[in-house]
Amino acid sequence: MYTTPAPIPARSGVGFKLAHADAILEGPARIGFVEIHAENFMGDGGLPHRALSAVRERMPVSLHGVGLSIGGEGPLDRAHLARLAAVARRYEPGLVSEHLAWSTHEGAYFNDLLPVPYTEATLARVVAHIDEVQSALGRTMLLENPSSYAAFEASTMDEETFIRRIVAATGCGLILDVNNVVVSATNLGASPLAYIDAFPLEAVGEIHLAGHAEDADAAGAPLLIDAHDRAVPPSVWSLYKTVIARIGRPVPTLIEWDNDVPDFATLAAEAEKADAAMAAALSARAA
Repeated sequence: MYTTPAPIPARSGVGFKLAHADAILEGPARIGFVEIHAENFMGDGGLPHRALSAVRERMPVSLHGVGLSIGGEGPLDRAHLARLAAVARRYEPGLVSEHLAWSTHEGAYFNDLLPVPYTEATLARVVAHIDEVQSALGRTMLLENPSSYAAFEASTMDEETFIRRIVAATGCGLILDVNNVVVSATNLGASPLAYIDAFPLEAVGEIHLAGHAEDADAAGAPLLIDAHDRAVPPSVWSLYKTVIARIGRPVPTLIEWDNDVPDFATLAAEAEKADAAMAAALSARAA
């Protein structure tokens, strides 16, 4: 249908929701792109495809997988990978991405993105899986940093080193989920700024922003949940500005709001806020 991928502009976009299709088509200038979860479009037809096709005529699409299980111990599901490649051929997305996580084991699928230990064995497995995905797609993919709630005793390196080595071995790009950084740093008692200092920012091709829920663990310490059910909080906006200033260029930025989804006007306002924050960070850096 589309002869070439439409590049993702260095603006803010939103996750595509079927209920928002008409509003997006009425006001496409408010956002730079939409991002879709690949698994929602692996069927052959129907209303979701018709709506997305109409939106794709007006703006580019970023394709985000949530079920490939890049970090899984077993081999990749080749049928699932083939379906992912088919969605990519159908919509020619500007970017294709997946999570540093696992969600399948011995044929069972878990409706969650589960963490991996940062070991040499895991690194070799993830690198092999990313090479397989990039070969199947015929293009570079982006890998997203996870949200963490506990650390593995088996880990032999920190997350930033693990991700940097993946990039060096595969040539893949990265999604930097700023909310995940805030969530993980709070839950693990670490510094989000130290994480950004060590993260391979040069490989970042897209940024994610989202809201999180605040709770406490059994000892009363703060516990953040990557909920995607509310507006982006001040802590994430602040770190986002720092990231943009460090990178020194505008970066495609997604507003993730997947639960308790508001109307399109609210999502678009969050995207416009991200555009303004990006511009302000770059202006302050240049001053």
